[in-house]
Amino acid sequence: MAAEGSGSSSTSQPKIKLYWLEKSRSQRILWLLEELKVPYEIETFKRTKQKLAPPELKAIHPLGKSPVVTIEAETTEKPLVLAESGCIIEYLIHHFGTWLVPKRYREGQEGKVGGEREEWLRDRFFLHYAEGSMMTYLVTSLLVSSIRNSPVPFFIRPITNGVAGKIESMFLEPNFKTHFEFLEGQMATSPDEGAYLCGKEMTGADIIMSFPLEASRGRAGLTPDKYPKLCEYIDRIQARPAYKRAVQKIIDVEGSYSPLL
Repeated sequence: MAAEGSGSSSTSQPKIKLYWLEKSRSQRILWLLEELKVPYEIETFKRTKQKLAPPELKAIHPLGKSPVVTIEAETTEKPLVLAESGCIIEYLIHHFGTWLVPKRYREGQEGKVGGEREEWLRDRFFLHYAEGSMMTYLVTSLLVSSIRNSPVPFFIRPITNGVAGKIESMFLEPNFKTHFEFLEGQMATSPDEGAYLCGKEMTGADIIMSFPLEASRGRAGLTPDKYPKLCEYIDRIQARPAYKRAVQKIIDVEGSYSPLL
């Protein structure tokens, strides 16, 4: 299903289209587009009965995944196709939202190795950390949940439950604990006592980290009693007007919104 997003359209402006898949990372790209206040179109897709992306998405990008963004501009002979959340976030911010990138160098240290500001280094780190580290455990957790809930005969269920339990207790739980403690510490030491991961102002890091943190609160034991600063942070980004507009956009188009599988 297709729909138009916020912003005022113009023939000279690039034509941006988001291919959005239910219960996927694509919601954070929709949120970014709302923060940027650029005109965009959105086409939504449903997952298959196997909870996979539909084959139609392969016509947009060979991997058949979401998010995918296409951009048509005066300089493009054919639509530019962008995949992977980090790549999309960096590209859109570079062209439409440079205020979401922290200043890179400390005063007088321009271009010098080690002269970067903490805010900039944090932003770069989290743009890679979200998918490179955090999502590894969340995807594994989803697979373990599928094993635990698989439709097997009753006499097999103790085996599948035992396998799932071992993976959770020996691998997932200690790793989630390590990452949640790290992130709780990052919020406690945010530069200038900031409300966001990289300081007082929101950056692309907050966009890309929104999905793994929301998923963690839903299925990985991220609770306010253990990690209060991190949970307050999640509530804070969800309260942003652009975030709410992105959720409402899906409700308007699809009739409802659910972030997780």
